[in-house]
Amino acid sequence: MTDLEFKLIDWAIISLYFIFLIYLTWQRDWEETDEETFLLSGRKMSLPAFVATLVSTWYGGILGVGEYSYQFGISQWLLFGFPFYVFSALFAWLLAGKIRMNKALSLPEAVGNFYGERAGQFSAFPIFILVSPAPYILMLGLIFQYLTGGTGDFLWYAGAVAFFSVAYVIFGGFSAVVHTDMLQIVLMFGGFIGLLIFAGMNFGGLHSLWEHMPASYRDITGGQDLQYILVWFFIALWTFVDPSFHQRAAAAKSPATARKGIFVSILLWSIFDFLTMFSGIYGWAILGPDLAEPVMVYPYLANEILPLGFKGLFFVALLATIMSTLDSYLFLSGQTLGRDLLAKHFPSVKNNTLTRISTVIAAVLGILLIIVYPSVIDLWYVIGSVMLPGLLIPVLGVYLRYFSLRAGWVLPTMIISIGVSLGWLVLGTLTSTTEYDYTFLGMEPFYPGLAVSILLWLAGRVGKGEKGVGVLEETEFSREITE
Repeated sequence: MTDLEFKLIDWAIISLYFIFLIYLTWQRDWEETDEETFLLSGRKMSLPAFVATLVSTWYGGILGVGEYSYQFGISQWLLFGFPFYVFSALFAWLLAGKIRMNKALSLPEAVGNFYGERAGQFSAFPIFILVSPAPYILMLGLIFQYLTGGTGDFLWYAGAVAFFSVAYVIFGGFSAVVHTDMLQIVLMFGGFIGLLIFAGMNFGGLHSLWEHMPASYRDITGGQDLQYILVWFFIALWTFVDPSFHQRAAAAKSPATARKGIFVSILLWSIFDFLTMFSGIYGWAILGPDLAEPVMVYPYLANEILPLGFKGLFFVALLATIMSTLDSYLFLSGQTLGRDLLAKHFPSVKNNTLTRISTVIAAVLGILLIIVYPSVIDLWYVIGSVMLPGLLIPVLGVYLRYFSLRAGWVLPTMIISIGVSLGWLVLGTLTSTTEYDYTFLGMEPFYPGLAVSILLWLAGRVGKGEKGVGVLEETEFSREITE
C-alpha cells in the first residue's frame, strides 16, 4: 500500500472543516440555558434539522461498514441496513409521537418517572455504556494516524479529536450538535458520491464490478450462518433503546415531525448504504483482497484514486461522518452519567454543570475501552449483546402497555438479563480458541440474556384488566401512553 499523498490544499480543506465547526458552534450567546434548551433545543427542532442530525448521527461507524463490505460484499445491506430500516420504521410508528409527548428530558428519566426512581437510576448505567463514544474515538484515531504518515500512537490522535468535540459540546449543548450535523450530512453524502464516481472511472461501472465479484460477495448472506445473522437483526433492536433516537424524537417540534423525520431518514440511510457498500467492494477490486487493515479500506481507496483536492474533501467527509456521531454520543453519555446518575449524589451542583463534567469523563472512559476492544465491529457487538437484553422490554413498556412490567419486576429484569449476557460473554471469551469468539455452548451471549428477559416479563407483566403501571398508575399521562 502506497503512503498517503497529501498536498497543501488537502490539508487546507481539513483545517477549514475544523475551523467551520468552531464557527457553527460558537455563534451564540454563552449564557446559562435552562435544561430543556440545553438538552433538547427547547423541543423546537424543525424537520430538516431533525433529519440531518438523525441521519448523520446514526451512521458514525463508517470504517466498520467499510471493513465488512470489503470482506463480505453485499451482505452488508442485510446485516447493517435492512434490520435498522425495519426497526426504525416501527419506532416511528409506535414510539416517536409518544416520546415527543412525554415530559421527560432523557430516557432514564422516562424510565424513572414510569417505574420508580431506583429503576430509572439503574437504567442510566447500561444506557451510559450503550452510548459509549469508544468506537468513534477509535476510528478517528486510525484516520489521523494514517493522515500523519503512521507515526505516533493512534490513541494520542484519537484523544485530541475527542476532546475537540468535547470542547464545543459542553458549551453548546444539543444545539451545537444539531448545528454541526447539518454540515456533516452534506459532507458525508458528497464525499461518498465523489468516491464512487472516481472508483467507477478507475475500474469500470457497477455492471463490471458485479461481474468481477466472487459469488460469495454477491450472496446476500455473505456466507454467514443463520445464528450470526439473527444476532445482528436482534442488535438492530438497539433502535428502540438508543438514547439518540429518543432525544431527537423528544426534541422535535411536534409528534408529526418526529414520525415523518424518521421515515425520511430511512430513505436517506438506504441511499447512503448503497454508496458505502459499493465503495467498499470497489476497494476490494482496486486494492486487492489482501489488505492488512480492512477497516481502512475507504482511506486507502481514496488515497489510491482521488486527485488533488478531492482527496482532502473525501477525508473531510469521513471525519464528518464519524464526528457527527461522536459529538452526539459524547453529549448523551455525559448527560446520562451527570444528570441521570450523579445528580442525586451532588444536589448542590447544577445539572448542566454535571453534564459538562461527565462529558469529559465519558471521553476518557471511551479511550480506555478501545484499548481493551480495538475493533469497531467488536465494540458494537459486545456492547449491544450485553446491554440490549436488559433494556429492551422495560423501555418498550414505558410507552407500550403490552410490554409494561409491574414496578417491582423492572430492576430484576434489567439486572438479571444483563448479568446473564455478560456472564455468557465472559465464559465464551475464556473457553474460545479463536480471538473475538464469544459463543459459549454454541450460543451467542445475546440469546440467553434475551430469553431470561422474556421469561421475567411473562412472570411480571401487567395483566389484562389491571389498572395502570408502575408509579404513574393514576396520572393522566400514564393512561394516555399505555392505551
